[in-house]
Amino acid sequence: MDLKGEYRLAASRETVWDKLNDPEVLKRCIPGCQELEKTGDNEMKATVTAKVGPVKATFNGEVRLENITPPESYSIVGEGKGGIAGFAKGGADVHLTDEGNETLLTYEVKAQVGGKLAQLGGRLIDSSAKKLSGQFFDNFAKEVEAAESGDNAA
Repeated sequence: MDLKGEYRLAASRETVWDKLNDPEVLKRCIPGCQELEKTGDNEMKATVTAKVGPVKATFNGEVRLENITPPESYSIVGEGKGGIAGFAKGGADVHLTDEGNETLLTYEVKAQVGGKLAQLGGRLIDSSAKKLSGQFFDNFAKEVEAAESGDNAA
């Protein structure tokens, strides 16, 4: 599965970068995230419950950040296991660009799924991934815009 997109955020690139590296912010933004804990300088473990078509599963996984160029870009690489539902693994490249007083965030995801999830078919997996991605970025936009305006009650 490949997924690309861009998101315009009404915040400075430094604010967006800080929020992209804040486990508490990410936990609030990731749909179904129950736990997100920093385990090392550039490593986190997560527990996320996701529903893809008729399959609902809790995934336990680990992610690490690579190719880090603050406050411009990084790569996220990870793998999650969902028991009988299967697994998901892959990575995303995230890039931030200044555009006036806004920041353009672009991303490119490459992922593989296996087990029951793989049997659902590419279309269903792709549409679920786009929906979850949209939910994440809607939540993330609220977080960075609240931080930029000085409102910490996001």
